[in-house]
Amino acid sequence: MLDRQLITGPTFNEMLHPHLIDPAIRRKAHEARTSDPLASINLFNITWRDIDDRIQYHVLPPALTGVDTPIALLTSIHFPTRSHKVGATYSVLIEKELFGDVDPWKHTLIWPSTGNYGIGGAYVAGRMGVRSVVVLPQDMSKERFEMIERFGAQVIKTPGSESNVKEIYDQVKELLASDPMMRNMNQFEEMGNYRFHYYVTGNTVVDLARELAEQGVGRGRVSAFVSSMGSAGTIAAGDRLKQEWPDHKIVGLEPVQCPTLALNGYGAHDIQGIGDKHVTWIHHVTNMDAIMLIDDLECKKGLQLFAEEDAKRALVDDLGIPQESVDYLSTRLGISSLCNIYGAIKTVKHYGFGPDDLVVTVATDGLDRYWSVMGAMQRTYGAIGRTEAVARVRSLFHGQKTDLIWDGTAENRARWHNLKYYTWVEQQGRTVEELDAQRDPAWWEEHQQRVSQIDERLVEYRAAHPVTA
Repeated sequence: MLDRQLITGPTFNEMLHPHLIDPAIRRKAHEARTSDPLASINLFNITWRDIDDRIQYHVLPPALTGVDTPIALLTSIHFPTRSHKVGATYSVLIEKELFGDVDPWKHTLIWPSTGNYGIGGAYVAGRMGVRSVVVLPQDMSKERFEMIERFGAQVIKTPGSESNVKEIYDQVKELLASDPMMRNMNQFEEMGNYRFHYYVTGNTVVDLARELAEQGVGRGRVSAFVSSMGSAGTIAAGDRLKQEWPDHKIVGLEPVQCPTLALNGYGAHDIQGIGDKHVTWIHHVTNMDAIMLIDDLECKKGLQLFAEEDAKRALVDDLGIPQESVDYLSTRLGISSLCNIYGAIKTVKHYGFGPDDLVVTVATDGLDRYWSVMGAMQRTYGAIGRTEAVARVRSLFHGQKTDLIWDGTAENRARWHNLKYYTWVEQQGRTVEELDAQRDPAWWEEHQQRVSQIDERLVEYRAAHPVTA
């Protein structure tokens, strides 16, 4: 490994502030985004910002949300895989390579996933010269499987749907037992996933609050960060925001069909990317302020509004939603994006936020992953006419209620944390001592502080092995 050069990309700090990247490299990466999207230089496009350093977001119009509190939606289809999960996979892999846990010339990587993380893993590993196997449930959208194979990874399908993660874990155990040269890149326990969102996503949101305040939106602070949980990587941004503003609210979302934290519940659902029927190792549940439940069918019905032309016309002509908002959102929303938007509206109502507050949430992927799902919805429920479109906005968006919410009391936080025992101690080999250690905020702070250590190691490596444009 010492005789060969790792394929590297940006530091955490460069993902947060890409203007720090060598201008020649950044320019070449931007050009490769369209001219050569599978080139490794595209790793330098892993950021929430565009080539002009503008954060990619949209403030949802009140005509859509039905509330006067601004809700800012970070969008991620500009990332190399059209989902921000590629940032988590890159952060996990570069750390393991730099510290010797993965040798790209010897090891094959396993990416347990329900979709976007596996897509990101296939992309990043392929660009960094590492072989990959992605394990995910067979009932995920066909677009996910097509993207993974296009990026050069092998796919293994396991039984079930989004919430069948135990079956993924069982398959991974078989793979690891069969080949000592395989390495498990488990998004549900790898703290590189947490660190990407804590540092890059979290600090991006801090910058966004200040930027919006300059435009007269909000007061330069974020009242709540709302995120549905799959691996529970994205919600780690809330940990950074709570350090900035101690009264900040971190709100997690689950499918009503699989209310694991809310009700110790279980069940299949179709909000792809979330609700994985267990509490992940990297989820700082003792820092959460609320859990809310969202219906998966309502999410798919909401996404239909942005997938059909008659419905989009009704949004503009009958509801007064700006055309530019409809055009922007039509490519940048997936099923879990609608879940996050509904959750943000519920959050505004639950906490009684007003026009000077700011709620931030995330669109984790776009409509391109769900055309097959939208086709099935139209076959089942028919095309959406103008009257139906108006009715759906008024019921699904304006009509969000403050039911199915559990606040983060001391008792609830303890219960959420205790649920980790069944997956991580009983099934995955963690110790009770390791689990108990997570109750101490210092445990999380230590992992947050590793960002600078990893950046220093990467800068040192690149100094000895310069990246060329």
